Amino acid sequence: MITRILPILLLLLLVPAFAIARVELRQLRQPLRRRLQWGAMLPAIVLSIALCATASYESYTPAADRWKGLLMAATLLVLVPQALYALLLLLPARRKAWMRGMRLGICVVVFGVMLYGFTLGWRRITVVQTNVPVAGLPRAFDGYRLVHISDLHLGTWVGHEEVFLRLCDSIAALQPDLIVFTGDLVNYKPSELDTFRKLLPRLQARDGVVSVMGNHDYLSYFRWPSSADSLRAIEELQNIQREAGYRLLLNEHLIVRRGADSLVIVGLENDGPPRFPALADLPKALGGIAPGSCCIYLQHDPSYWRRALLKQQRLAPLMLAGHTHAMQLRLFGWSPAAWFYPEWGGLYAEGKSRLFVSTGIGSVMMPFRLGAWPEIDLLVLKSEP
Repeated sequence: MITRILPILLLLLLVPAFAIARVELRQLRQPLRRRLQWGAMLPAIVLSIALCATASYESYTPAADRWKGLLMAATLLVLVPQALYALLLLLPARRKAWMRGMRLGICVVVFGVMLYGFTLGWRRITVVQTNVPVAGLPRAFDGYRLVHISDLHLGTWVGHEEVFLRLCDSIAALQPDLIVFTGDLVNYKPSELDTFRKLLPRLQARDGVVSVMGNHDYLSYFRWPSSADSLRAIEELQNIQREAGYRLLLNEHLIVRRGADSLVIVGLENDGPPRFPALADLPKALGGIAPGSCCIYLQHDPSYWRRALLKQQRLAPLMLAGHTHAMQLRLFGWSPAAWFYPEWGGLYAEGKSRLFVSTGIGSVMMPFRLGAWPEIDLLVLKSEP
């Protein structure tokens, strides 16, 4: 993971550090200036060396993951305030003492806010209730309480199992009719669940727990010795969910009944743009469903809604997805995830079709969330003609 973003990290670390050293220390005498310039750049240089070394020998053991998480946290805690300080140097009157104090004050505040995201923000579980109109929803399901969770990434929670227990207790208090999980149970491999296997069954609802696969659940981010080893690991991950009592839908559907009325839950395998698995088989998943049935679709990647689901002849009244995490950062209703996904969090509508995107609960490699707090979504389904 670090290897893929290493050039960007090095650029954002070293260029602002060099600019700050050059501009802020320009008025000093030459020998002293050189020593202080190197001192000012030292954190960026040390972190750059550590990042290069980690990328050169990147592994995916739990210990390696903890190291990478700490390294990325330290990198961002230096990079973001430093880059902001460098940008503020472009303002007029940058050499004034009050301007220098303002720059420093702003960066201290930013550092503190980010530190909160790394220490407490990723544990701050929130519940968001949304009333969702569903076209053609049978009358017996009006008011149906559906809890939607996504992107647990439990590998990042190893050693913090109490957070998962709080998540389960929060969901139980909502008294859901059904829990749906839209993928990314792990980061890299099934062994991340060793301490969670006995805890997973604590997620319970009246009509059970339904899950689908996310891109991380295909375990393609780990270097397996062979494709056969990879397939065995994927099968193990799927069986862990089944043993926990979850109904894993692999291009399949499940019918929930209330008297004579029924609601169809259609579970699609992950289907994303290139570089992500594209394994959804919609005709197979819909096979045998009576015409006119009300279907709720589960798919990890929200882009599938616009790319495929809206183009089919059958009405798709509601699709639930995750994947974006809101990039684990949301400020004043905006997230950088909007640069990559037009639908990145919350409820969206196109005609009578709706999409709900969960911003997720966990985080990959690095425990961090700011604004985009770990989110449990209670969706109350409402009939719509």
